[in-house]
Amino acid sequence: MPFQKINAEKLSHSVMKQIELLILRGILRPGERLPSERDLAERLGVSRPSVREALAELSSKGLLTTKAGAGVFVADVLGSAFSPALVKLFGSHDEAVFDYIAFRRDMEGLAAERATRFASDTDLNVINAIFKKMEAAHPKRNPTDEARLDAEFHLSIIEASHNVIMLHMMRSMFDLLREGVFYNRSVIFKQRTNRALLLDQHRAINDALQARDPDAARAAVIRHLDYVETALSDQQKFERNEDIARLRFEHEQSRG
Repeated sequence: MPFQKINAEKLSHSVMKQIELLILRGILRPGERLPSERDLAERLGVSRPSVREALAELSSKGLLTTKAGAGVFVADVLGSAFSPALVKLFGSHDEAVFDYIAFRRDMEGLAAERATRFASDTDLNVINAIFKKMEAAHPKRNPTDEARLDAEFHLSIIEASHNVIMLHMMRSMFDLLREGVFYNRSVIFKQRTNRALLLDQHRAINDALQARDPDAARAAVIRHLDYVETALSDQQKFERNEDIARLRFEHEQSRG
């Protein structure tokens, strides 16, 4: 007969699976510190040895890392999505910038469409709360804060799409963007016209998501990233023209 004995799952294995799922779903993020063994044991209702065994197994898998005197942290699993050589290559070629925007346009358009169907009300509340922070930051004219909130807004949409593969891939891409591998996003927020238009574009995305309108959400994302592409292209042209003008000016001065 095709029956097998049922073995009760070890508590440490249950603890391990729960932490794995929290990492997989993007709830526990790279670099985030886990509670202490004692705290985890109390929260999970298991013994400290069970927790210790689970953490050791997760560390051996490369999902957790221990820092002496600081605790246990989620490993930077996203950092290995691209090799250092490839990251350096991305940063040294303009072609990668516009391919990156095209990739985001496709993926985020899909994510926004999915979010209108699969996001919970809480997911949409998170997106709306971040947009409200963007509105509040607008009068303060701090490009760094605006760029950070911009990234949080877009990642909240990815999270609301409830696709874990898309989530981890896009997080790794945004990590590279934050590090300036593709471009310095703060540049886009420095011009007054850009800032107002960008806020309006994010408002349109948020409105479509809150209305759960998939076509409008995808279209709003595409319009926004089309604008980003144009703004970056114009900025690159301006910088090239400025370099030429500076050379011309220096040459003129050297002629006496």
